[in-house]
Amino acid sequence: MNTSYLRRITGLMLIVVPLAFVIGFTLLQIMFDYPAILRQPTAEVLTKFQAGGPQLVAAWYLLTLTAVLFIPLAVLVRQLLASVAPSAALSVATAFGVVAGLVQALGFLRWPFLVPHLAQAYLAPGASAAQRTAAALVFEAFHRYAGMAIGEHLGYLSTSIWAFLVAWAMLRSRMFGRWLGLSGMVLALGIAAGLLEPAGWELAGTINAASYLGWALWLITTGVVVLVQRSERHTALQAVSVSP
Repeated sequence: MNTSYLRRITGLMLIVVPLAFVIGFTLLQIMFDYPAILRQPTAEVLTKFQAGGPQLVAAWYLLTLTAVLFIPLAVLVRQLLASVAPSAALSVATAFGVVAGLVQALGFLRWPFLVPHLAQAYLAPGASAAQRTAAALVFEAFHRYAGMAIGEHLGYLSTSIWAFLVAWAMLRSRMFGRWLGLSGMVLALGIAAGLLEPAGWELAGTINAASYLGWALWLITTGVVVLVQRSERHTALQAVSVSP
């Protein structure tokens, strides 16, 4: 792939994907009290979800798409960094980046496709106690396995490892300032803090959520740096080509 094209497409993806994530995350905070709602009783979650209507389903689908798009983004970032700071760690980072996008997409997918059906069954006016119990059990099973185990636990682990290794590679490249690499490492540790929430550390969830938003802004900043440097390099080459 042409280096100039690689920088342009990677820079744009680094801006568009996390920006869509921030929009989706913010919409869910406003419409669904996300992520605090995830730890509420099933009846409250399904009731609030049903009240959100198609707009809430669309917001969850948007968040799912950002997870899917993170897979090619991780591959592009590897190609870009490999061209300026080759390292075997980049291959490891890419593997975890692909896993991060995949497991979070699998975790998010239950909301636009499965949960609407479960909420409708649970809250139907003529629903029997057995029907509500069955809907609640299915929701809780998917919530704990697809959500907490796959989407959250594996997602936090894979995303934090990817971010840390990519940030470490940035420290070895003159394309990025040390502040960008170091801040990425700190945010990676903040995302990893979410792994400790099941162990009873209540603050872990707050640190994780804040770190994810900070991580999205870090990705956007990285994309701007990539595009600006490409633009400056292009301008410099033009100046050289027209000089006597």
